[in-house]
Amino acid sequence: MAARLEALRAQLPETTRLLAVSKGQPVSSIRALVALGQRSFGESRLQEASEKQQQLVDLEPLDWHFIGRLQANKVRPVLRQFATIHSVDSRALAERVSRIAVEEGLRPRLFLQVKVRPDPNKGGFDPQELRELWPLLLQLPALQIIGLMTMAPLGLDAAERTQLFAACSALAAELGLKELSMGMSGDWPEAAQAGSTWVRVGSALFGPKS
Repeated sequence: MAARLEALRAQLPETTRLLAVSKGQPVSSIRALVALGQRSFGESRLQEASEKQQQLVDLEPLDWHFIGRLQANKVRPVLRQFATIHSVDSRALAERVSRIAVEEGLRPRLFLQVKVRPDPNKGGFDPQELRELWPLLLQLPALQIIGLMTMAPLGLDAAERTQLFAACSALAAELGLKELSMGMSGDWPEAAQAGSTWVRVGSALFGPKS
């Protein structure tokens, strides 16, 4: 794992940070990465993340990101446990996150999930829809909308993925957003090339699951 982390760090541009996707990984692996200097971790299952966070309380506070689909009935506990959320994919969900964040006295950092190309398997704002809703979203209290997140549909080649990531990057620039959560183990090089500031890497870092 140390060699994989070192290799990833060597390849990432200076402007791209590594989010270690630790879902499904044991606490021992997280501890090993923390010992190597990794501080930011991504989880997508609330109960699993809660158990890990409790087992890691002896460490300096880690930077936990929620990267899974955010269900409306899980917004409150997710906000309590994660400072950054990568998967706000609709106006209704953004409004709910805002209302509960106000109630909880929190200021979550949000990535808005965008569906750059049609994909029945993924949620997200349509780019034009997001442009139209942007003034309203900016007015929602307690939210720090820091960037956009997108995922490439399965079956695209490297050139098509690069084009998709570049389109998301251009939309973020149009909206004045500086952060981009794009790229996973199989396509992070194309995402980094297109300006991603966070790549979400699991298997390429932890190795294949046994």
